[in-house]
Amino acid sequence: MNPPEPKNSYTPVLIVLLIVAAFFLGSLITKVQYLEKTSGAAAPAIAGTQTQLTQEQAAPAPLAKVDVAVGHLPILGNKNAKVTLIEFSDLQCPFCKRFFDDALAQIKKEYIDTGKVKFAYRHYPLPFHQNAQKAAEASECANEQNAFWEYHDMLFQKQTEWETQSATDAAASFGNYAQNLGLNNTQFESCLSTGKFANVVKEDTDAGQKAGVTGTPTLFVNGKAIVGAQPFASFKTVIDEELK
Repeated sequence: MNPPEPKNSYTPVLIVLLIVAAFFLGSLITKVQYLEKTSGAAAPAIAGTQTQLTQEQAAPAPLAKVDVAVGHLPILGNKNAKVTLIEFSDLQCPFCKRFFDDALAQIKKEYIDTGKVKFAYRHYPLPFHQNAQKAAEASECANEQNAFWEYHDMLFQKQTEWETQSATDAAASFGNYAQNLGLNNTQFESCLSTGKFANVVKEDTDAGQKAGVTGTPTLFVNGKAIVGAQPFASFKTVIDEELK
């Protein structure tokens, strides 16, 4: 007579482990399905699929209007234009230069030069930009000789030359730019060295803070704020809405 086969003591343990594994696998599948349903808005960027957004999701929140004055500097464009675009800017700010190089050039061509938009510039030199305050004052000294916009453009075009210079060297550069534009150099240097327009620059900065400006560039389209060096399309959307 053969001895009885020994019982496998591991079988019940394996069965329990399989049941637990099946439970966790089911939970994982359910969770993945739930996440796929609730994260549809982010799916196109990850998987390349298209997701239909609801009307509520697609429509941006309306921009609140702020009461902002155009300031004292010359207006660019038609003074009677329906839309007013006001920029609070720092002449040393690289993002302000990006706006100047990109979006502003297109805005000028499509809206300012065609009389649909008037453009105003206001100072907002940031304290951590070492030459921004004096650059703003230099543009005011140029404005005193009726050359604000020409000098404004030159400061942005030459920004990489003067932005890291010492205060003395930057002042010399500002004087050279004025001379290149045919301004009275003696008058300009006296204006800049005495800080003649320092308080005027501060008045713009104070007005910007009152309007809620915290960084540059900040632009207001008929009082609606657009912050940062946004692409032309962002401005076009708001401007076209205001032109309706």
